[in-house]
Amino acid sequence: MTSLDFAAAQQRVLQHQQAQATAAHAALQAQRARHDANPLTRLPFPLGAASRRGLVVWDDVKGRGGTKPAFRVGQVDSELLDEELLELLKGQVGEGLKLFGSHIQDEYTPEILLILRAVLFKLSIWDHNASYGATLQNLHYVDARNPSHYSSSSPSRIQKSAYSLVTVFGRYAWQKWSSYLITQEGGYDEPTPRVRLLSRLTELFSTTHSIAAFASFLVFLVNGRYRTLLDRILRIRLMPARTDYNRQVSFEYLNRQLVWHAFTEFLLFLLPLVGIGRWRRWIGRAWRNTKKLVRRERSLEFEDEKRGELAFLPERTCAICYHDQNPTSTSVNDVMAISGAGGGIVGSAQTDITNPYETIPCRCVYCFVCIATKLEAEDGEGWVCLRCGELVKECQAWGGDVIIPQRRKTEHSKTVSFRDDEIDVEGDQRGEKDSALDMNGFEDNG
Repeated sequence: MTSLDFAAAQQRVLQHQQAQATAAHAALQAQRARHDANPLTRLPFPLGAASRRGLVVWDDVKGRGGTKPAFRVGQVDSELLDEELLELLKGQVGEGLKLFGSHIQDEYTPEILLILRAVLFKLSIWDHNASYGATLQNLHYVDARNPSHYSSSSPSRIQKSAYSLVTVFGRYAWQKWSSYLITQEGGYDEPTPRVRLLSRLTELFSTTHSIAAFASFLVFLVNGRYRTLLDRILRIRLMPARTDYNRQVSFEYLNRQLVWHAFTEFLLFLLPLVGIGRWRRWIGRAWRNTKKLVRRERSLEFEDEKRGELAFLPERTCAICYHDQNPTSTSVNDVMAISGAGGGIVGSAQTDITNPYETIPCRCVYCFVCIATKLEAEDGEGWVCLRCGELVKECQAWGGDVIIPQRRKTEHSKTVSFRDDEIDVEGDQRGEKDSALDMNGFEDNG
């Protein structure tokens, strides 16, 4: 484009803007003329002023100005996008605050929202006259108090300050006030008459605001001027930032979403048929065989020792419980570093064996729930023992603390008894000998 063509295009744009301003001014003058000609405006002072104001409101309600090209869907979507952005930031801040305690997010939620809203308002509406959602919809706030040139005028600092006072600090104050009333009414003591009065007034104000906001939204659906009740009070509205913006919605993101959903549903249908668990077990068995081949290169003196991953743990400790609680500790040095304050490798209530069961054939002892869960998860393919490295497929109750009495007693067998039992036996033998001597003496006398 040459400089002459560019200058001619700028001239046409200026002429178009001047024509729009002239048409808006003429429409305003015609509206005032109709109001002056109406008999209701000629009434005495209070009635005449009220009638004139009512006519202005009626013209605003039934007027169609402002619906093109600031379509209503984009204005509503911008508000929803702002709320979604706030929820995402709130979730990220909550995840970060979990490092300092899980109670911080629950106790300081209003303060977190206050800070986030203040930061977003400063970086968006205060600096650029548009929120992030409005920017995505090619919208920005303008001052609608002067209809002749409101399409190019930005909101004043007073309007922005009032907007932030209500949307940022007002929401925080309202949330804290509602929490205070709930705490006063939900206590063990009966609420005072003052608290009851404040609760009724708060409920009345909330109901009135909801009705007014609903009426304002209905008017917005008619003429598309003011999206919220606050915008209507402050006389600020959303207008397109560029007139050459295409209003057609792109469905490219929706196509990608549909493709991704179809792919995930196909995987959910295919994976159970393929058996991903069996593949995992095959890969795990191949890896174990590879490690066995590498270990064969060691010296013969270490062949009889246990080669499991957690063979160094004491017998009272369940290796599965310990591995679940300490997945990164796989050596004696790691365990000594963790339990150094306790004096070395010691047992604990969380890792001690409960309801002991032994594996077959290596006879290593684990908790029943732990070993049964591992064997069931392998689906009969076998599980590698953490203590000795053997492949385990079965388990049985541990019989280490069961003493089986011997029924038959041989001549050369050894008998273990307590000292008290031996004393009782010796006393019985002495009594039998004395009885035999008495009987012999009685026969000799006879």
